[in-house]
Amino acid sequence: MALSRARALAILASAPLLASCQPRGTINVGSKNFTESIVIGEIYAQTLEAAGYRVERRLNLGSTQIALAAMQRGDIDLYPEYTGTALIDVLHHEPLSDPRAIFDLVQREFAKRYDVRWLPASPMDDSQALATTRENAAKYNLRSLSDLAPIASRLRLATIPEFLTRADGLPGLQRLYGGFHFSSVRTFDISLKYQALLAGAADIATAFTTDGAISTNRLVILEDNKHLWPPYNVAPVLRSSTASDPKLVAALNAVSPRITSTAAAEMNAAVEDRQQDPGDVAAAFLREIHT
Repeated sequence: MALSRARALAILASAPLLASCQPRGTINVGSKNFTESIVIGEIYAQTLEAAGYRVERRLNLGSTQIALAAMQRGDIDLYPEYTGTALIDVLHHEPLSDPRAIFDLVQREFAKRYDVRWLPASPMDDSQALATTRENAAKYNLRSLSDLAPIASRLRLATIPEFLTRADGLPGLQRLYGGFHFSSVRTFDISLKYQALLAGAADIATAFTTDGAISTNRLVILEDNKHLWPPYNVAPVLRSSTASDPKLVAALNAVSPRITSTAAAEMNAAVEDRQQDPGDVAAAFLREIHT
């Protein structure tokens, strides 16, 4: 598998946009502590290595707050962040639905408050969702969140702790849709909520739309027909001093448009369901888009 990563770096280095003869300094690349963030952090790291940079990986740091604090201390130079997360968790803004308006807002406020620059976001949108099995969807005639709201009192929810308090979590569902008072609510680690759903210990589970478990287990995502959840497009966020390097910015901007929701879901499934190494999964992605 190490050979595949080396080959991916060789392919990337041969691309004219990313060609480099001299190393341009060490860049510390971070990520948060879940599969998708780690894989995308690896994509950024390998892209910069191919462009001639020495890269130190500081992946799997922890929460959004931990990653942002690490950047402010100078421990990392960049990491992947989500527009919706920045809007809700960092800026504590009410949910918005327009991707351009969200990006413009978080770009402006992060520069002002944290001296952090956002590069253009990827098309990948890892938004929040509620998922159920095909059997439950058929049994209860569930296609949308409006279908679920009035019958939630008959069903059990498996979720993560933060969903119970976020403005775009359970309180937001109850405010916008009405209902959503489940017969029981149990909290789990991110991956274990799907196990509860599949084992029959829950009827509904919170989800993120690029989770590999959705396609692997043929789960049904209920339509957010009243548009509660904002887009969660991923983008590189950089310290302003790091963003002053135009070649580094060009390298990241070349790869970001290729990170789609479908590609992210496939990479998540490769790591979580097939136990592949995140670095090798990132290398395979980069090989594919550059051959």
